[in-house]
Amino acid sequence: MVSGKSSCNVEIEYCVKCRFILRASWMAQEILMTFGENIGNLNLKPSSGGVFIIRLNDETLFSRKEMGRFPESKEIKQMIRDRILPEMDLGHSDQ
Repeated sequence: MVSGKSSCNVEIEYCVKCRFILRASWMAQEILMTFGENIGNLNLKPSSGGVFIIRLNDETLFSRKEMGRFPESKEIKQMIRDRILPEMDLGHSDQ
């Protein structure tokens, strides 16, 4: 478990050529709206090769290439919550 906002760094790496920027920025918004000040920083990392990867403190939470799909915001929120604030209620995202 990670504690303290300064140690919680989220990175969303996305393919520029595939135009995944909208999905990446939407996911960033969802994460920031849910976790607010509990996230130290959130970076959008332009890349190529069809990537869409979400990392928390250098741990890969989700890779589109490995999973064969894009993540649901609900599952990413649950993964982040489980690592930084396991006691947090995510409301409808927990159902």
